[in-house]
Amino acid sequence: MKPADFALLVAVCLFWALNLVVTRWTVTEGDVPPIFFAAIRVSLLALVLSPFLLPAPRQIGMVFLIAMGMAGIHFALLFLGLATSTAGVAAVIGQLGVPFTTILSIMFLGERIGVWRTAGILLAFAGVMIIVVDPSQFSLTIGIVYLVGAAFVGSVANILMKRIDPMPAMRMQAWIGLFSITPLMLTSFALEGGHADAYAALDWRVYAASLFAVAGVSIFAHGNFYRLLKKYEVTLLSPLTLMTPVMGVALGVAFLGEGVTWNMVIGGMIALAGVGIIGVRRNRRFPEAPVGDKIGQ
Repeated sequence: MKPADFALLVAVCLFWALNLVVTRWTVTEGDVPPIFFAAIRVSLLALVLSPFLLPAPRQIGMVFLIAMGMAGIHFALLFLGLATSTAGVAAVIGQLGVPFTTILSIMFLGERIGVWRTAGILLAFAGVMIIVVDPSQFSLTIGIVYLVGAAFVGSVANILMKRIDPMPAMRMQAWIGLFSITPLMLTSFALEGGHADAYAALDWRVYAASLFAVAGVSIFAHGNFYRLLKKYEVTLLSPLTLMTPVMGVALGVAFLGEGVTWNMVIGGMIALAGVGIIGVRRNRRFPEAPVGDKIGQ
């Protein structure tokens, strides 16, 4: 990989990791209701990318389902999880999207796996379980259930993407944003309160977090990652994207004062080792499985 492209990948992973920290701050210290913040994010995304909406996709119903898996349901679960779990935990648990996608590709796409990827899947889940069962900090809370659910829903959306005609990344992002606005807004107003309070307070950090989620993550990070996918093999990129959870844990400690336990360290290393094994073993039916979950985060 060229040094400039490697530097770009590092920046992409940094933005992904920083997104977890920023979102965690926004829904806790910033007092923005989690689902409402998700709705604000997709609304801004749809607005910024509106020039890319046309021509409309032919398989509009399938695109709607993908939008729910990539943003509508995924973001709701992810942001709810971040409201009650640390960014470090979210960074590691989010990697479950890799084994989830591989398992679903076996069930629905006829993918076959060998001993190495089977071992990788088992390691990934075992590592997460080590993190989850730590009674001092990472007990099985509803937040962790939300995060696991977000990873699974995103993986389902990745499988659905194999059933639609290819389309430019920005057009897909635009439709994901557009379709997700109404479900997220309705869910937020049904379950949450104080929607406008944080924004009415004119806290510049809340506004900056909203803009970063769209410009920094959805446009810069995702857009450049799509470019790298076109230039390099997935088996090269996938292990390198494991920088994201490592950065997520470090940034959570640095900016949010989150603690790190031995369960987190050991479980994280085991989980990421499993993800790395899956990543370096190419899928035949769904080759982008190791990195496909990055699209929706």
